[in-house]
Amino acid sequence: MNEVRIDKWMWATRIFKTRTIAAEACKKNRIAIGGVNVKPSRMIKVGEVLQVRKPPVTYSFKVLALTQNRMGAKLVPEYLENVTPPEQYELLEMNKISGFVDRARGLGRPTKKDRRDLDQFTDLDDFDFDFDFEGE
Repeated sequence: MNEVRIDKWMWATRIFKTRTIAAEACKKNRIAIGGVNVKPSRMIKVGEVLQVRKPPVTYSFKVLALTQNRMGAKLVPEYLENVTPPEQYELLEMNKISGFVDRARGLGRPTKKDRRDLDQFTDLDDFDFDFDFEGE
């Protein structure tokens, strides 16, 4: 086996969960080889480096061996080498951290605590209304 379709190989090496998702990623120009976007039918060879954009990170994988059959996770390192630069992982960490820090209170959906406080505030059964209007 000298060549394999790129969508089959990415599915077999567990880069994507299904072959359909791998093919869609190619169609959306998220897969590149040497800076050139590829189609799902593109044949890959041993030694090529794939760039897979899964926003916000661009992963890079070097093809070590070819396969068309899905394999267990323990066998994947025999078929690909992750050559993603460390700054991409730093970008991922920064994105994870900033997602929660930048949320200003009062924006977005209320938390469970906010909802409980609101329910308690609006629950009229908790209040005792003993107005004595005759005594005035």
